[in-house]
Amino acid sequence: MKPPAAGRTRLSFAASCHLLLLPSVLLLLLFIYLPVMWAFLKSLYEFEVGSKARFVGLANYLEYLVIDPPTWPSVLNMALLTLVGVGVRLTFPLIVAKLIHSLPFERTRYLYRLAFLIPIVVPGVAIQLLWSRMIYADYGLINEVLRTCGLGAWTHSWLNDPRTALTALMFFGFPFAGGFEVLIYYAGLSAIPESVNEAAALEGCTGVGKFLRIDVPLVLSQLKLIFVLTVIGGLQGFEGIFVLTQGGPGFRTMVPGLWMYYNAFAFQRMGYACAIGVLLFVVILGLTLLNLRYFRSAEEMQGGTS
Repeated sequence: MKPPAAGRTRLSFAASCHLLLLPSVLLLLLFIYLPVMWAFLKSLYEFEVGSKARFVGLANYLEYLVIDPPTWPSVLNMALLTLVGVGVRLTFPLIVAKLIHSLPFERTRYLYRLAFLIPIVVPGVAIQLLWSRMIYADYGLINEVLRTCGLGAWTHSWLNDPRTALTALMFFGFPFAGGFEVLIYYAGLSAIPESVNEAAALEGCTGVGKFLRIDVPLVLSQLKLIFVLTVIGGLQGFEGIFVLTQGGPGFRTMVPGLWMYYNAFAFQRMGYACAIGVLLFVVILGLTLLNLRYFRSAEEMQGGTS
């Protein structure tokens, strides 16, 4: 049985911790949870900013899912872009991180990490404009290389051609070795115990075999994190598409997040935009819960086999 003084000290410490957390919780409620609840409520209304709201029930959801022409093409575009994003972010940065981690000298590894860190601090809009004006433009890098190689007939207005606009968005960021993902994977590889590497070397498991059989299973926690962040970003993101194509030509690169933005701030249909946001929230939450349920991390695998 614990002494009364020890119990009071523990309760006092817990109360102090709760008191310190209280401002953060209040700010979270004020700026995160209340707006989300407001969006859920206003999705049942038809209204413009500054005008009186009119209750329409589930009509906004019905219109988006059944009536609105851009809905399903935009959902398909979102799915394709998200699948491509997941594929490249779970592979290319991991390979680059492994190559850096395999370098023999710590100073060299540090310089490479620094080189991949610097682009993170560059504003994303600047990079998007760079691709739009210097790489995909009519006289951008791709078309000039094609002309130099005598393939002038292959040149395109890549972001304005309906046949190539979505594909051009998929290749945005090539070679896909984002600094954030590289550093996350590098941290996971660095956390692998040296005894594991030594045991693999004694067993003759080296090179690609070691990477696939030992390294990848031991960085599943990092893979899980990048997977969740990429799916969330792919489903709700639209900033890059807004800068590069504005959803065009036509609706060939439209995604639900951008259609929500247009309805809210261009068409002033705030209730309809809230309904789209609520649907995206439900889909993202469902996929995240499925991932947490079925995508096991390295720690969970080790715990299950111990």
